[in-house]
Amino acid sequence: MKMKVLVAGHRGMLGTDLMERLRAEEHEAEGVDIDELDICDLEAVLQAVGERKPEVIVNCAAYTNVDACETDVDAAYRINAVGPKNLAIASNIYHIPLLHISTDYVFDGESDLPYLEGDVPKPQSVYGKSKLFGEDNVRSLTNQYFILRTQWLYGRHGKNFVKTMLALAKTNEFLTVVNDQYGSPTYTKDLAGVIARLIVSKAYGTYHATNAGVCTWYTFTRQIMEMAGLDIEVRPCTTAEFPRPAPRPKYAPLANYNLLLCGFPGLRPWVEALHEYLEEEGALSYFTKH
Repeated sequence: MKMKVLVAGHRGMLGTDLMERLRAEEHEAEGVDIDELDICDLEAVLQAVGERKPEVIVNCAAYTNVDACETDVDAAYRINAVGPKNLAIASNIYHIPLLHISTDYVFDGESDLPYLEGDVPKPQSVYGKSKLFGEDNVRSLTNQYFILRTQWLYGRHGKNFVKTMLALAKTNEFLTVVNDQYGSPTYTKDLAGVIARLIVSKAYGTYHATNAGVCTWYTFTRQIMEMAGLDIEVRPCTTAEFPRPAPRPKYAPLANYNLLLCGFPGLRPWVEALHEYLEEEGALSYFTKH
């Protein structure tokens, strides 16, 4: 089924991959960003949706600088909470489904098991609190919604952890990386595939979507260096030894339970996805390729 899709935040890392995926599947995908539509302006949102008449809206727009959110609180809440609220109001008025991207930061990371979609959120940072407020706005203001939580995103279009580590490896004798925060690295190309499947369904609700498997930032970095054929020492450290303004969830893998229950395929292992990403970036070593 081909659809007319409006993507907010289409120039971001996920939004760019999503636009490519939608067009490859012959959907009519139109993207808007802050210079074309300020989702924090309700009247502008209602006018844009009314004029464009999409069959589904996907919100990839967010304030994702976790540390900056701690001091730029108003901006965090405007973009991460008011923006989704306005899109949900438009969704309800025009009877258009809304898919909204959220995050593992809505949880406190104190669990011993991967988080299920129905687990009680307990965000510890301004970023996490603003994203949860956005989720709540979507749930309360429209019935046709998908909330899709994910984590540790990387992709070809924009800054990400993998690119940062590869760049640092070229200018440092060793790397020191946190080894007590656990999650699932997720390739935006794979996440775009999940979004493309969900929006043509009527299986509304809350979902988790990450590449399969769990690691720490340290083990993730070790895998990046090994695949890239870079002979550099990677040293583990604790979160306490590498303090940041915003608290991070320590153990926050997301169980993709609802996807599987609803008959959607699970995502491939993160190691496999990373291999493809590095190959596409031309960063995979000759020995890893062969």
